[in-house]
This record gives sequence, structure tokens and C-alpha cells, in this order.
Amino acid sequence: MKFNLKNKVALVTGGGSGIGKAISQTFAAAGAIVHILEMNEEAGKQTVAEITNAGNQATVHQCNVTDAAQVASIFQNIGGVDILVNNAGIAHVGNIEKTSGDDMDRLYQVNIKGLFHCMINAIADFKTRGGGVIINMASIASSVGISDRFAYSMTKGAVLTMTYSVAKDYLKEGIRCNCISPARVHTPFVDNFIAKNYPGKEKETFAALSATQPIGRMGKPQEIADMALFLASDEASFITGTDFPVDGGFIKLNG
Repeated sequence: MKFNLKNKVALVTGGGSGIGKAISQTFAAAGAIVHILEMNEEAGKQTVAEITNAGNQATVHQCNVTDAAQVASIFQNIGGVDILVNNAGIAHVGNIEKTSGDDMDRLYQVNIKGLFHCMINAIADFKTRGGGVIINMASIASSVGISDRFAYSMTKGAVLTMTYSVAKDYLKEGIRCNCISPARVHTPFVDNFIAKNYPGKEKETFAALSATQPIGRMGKPQEIADMALFLASDEASFITGTDFPVDGGFIKLNG
């Protein structure tokens, strides 16, 4: 069976909803033992229940990835990880004039420092296990300019270059590190954002946002999860230090 993760231990941050939930379910269906790190423990429990009801294995750990000691404790309690998916992240809307220092610090703590906390613990595990896989969730904002995403773009640009750095530094340890750059993906976050900011205009706003993707629609969480499954599998053993846009043509075909 291709893309088999049987008995691999996978840790997915932000695995309780959206893309992280799809990745957790997909990895578990491929045979992985999935550990979900999630701020929203109830969302994590719901994902775990769906996974276990399908006959697969998953556990949730309530965790704030900005807390280095908490992250280290969870890794220690798990006792060894083969695959890390750094999916947890937060957004901010605004250009530089509409971005405060506090906004910058908040996004840095989650989107950059959170990845650092998870990667440094995973690498320690990988070095004792003869290798491992890191998949970071970057963004089209890592590579092209996106209006009103100043702070978010800063952090996602860092995710991209952190991926390159780790991939380069740990080649000899058998550690592969890649990232995925989604364009707009239809998740509950998108629906909530539209409902909050465009009340009464949800349908036309959704259509307008979908049309910004050259392919004519938003992505689906499962499409990101399928790319993550490939990158986590042995079929991708010759791939490291690479960004994979799953973007409906946004980066190359917009303009």
C-alpha cells in the first residue's frame, strides 16, 4: 500500500479543526498513531472521537505551543515521534499602519516561536530514532505579496526559511523538512470570518473570495491533507527542503 504510515507516531499541532483535522484523520487512516496538540481541547476531543470511531488511533493533548515547557513535557510523555506537522497558527488582517507591536508579538509567538518549540523537540527525538519528517504549514503569503497581511506574511516568510534551514542542517541525520503553502482553503475559520465581517453578504463574499484563486474555487482541507500524507510517507523519501504550493495556481498564475 502506498503512503503507508503504519505504526508511525505523528504529532499534529492545531489538529482539532480545518486543515489540521483533515491531516489528523488522513494520517490515522493511513495507520499512524496520531497525537493532536490543540488549544481548544474540546475540538481536539471531537477529532479524536471521529478517528477512534473509524477504528484508528489518536490522542489529544491540550497545549499552547508558545509554552516551551508544556511542549517539551508533551513530547517527553509521548516518548518518541516520527512525524511532526506544524499546522497551528493565527492570522491578522492589516497593513503596516494597521498593525501594532502587540499584533507582531502575538503572531511571532504562535507562528514562529511555536514552530521552534515543536521542531527542536522533534529533532531530538528524530536523532535517537534514525530520522524523521517535519512538515510546516507555510502560505502563499510566504512567497508573494498579499494585501493587508503584513504581520501574517512576516511569520509565514519565516516558516519558509526555517524549513530551508532545518532541511539543510539535518540532512546527515536523516531528517526531512518540507513545507506546504496553501492558498485560501474553505474551513470554519473562513466561514466565521465572512459572517463576522460581512453580515448579510455571506454568499457574495464567499463567491468573491473563491474567485481570487485562478482555478476558480477555494481549496479543500482534504487536498492539503493529501499533500501532507505524501510528504510524510516513504514515497517522498527523496524530497527535502522544498515548498509545495497547493494554491489553485495563485502564485504562478495570478496576473
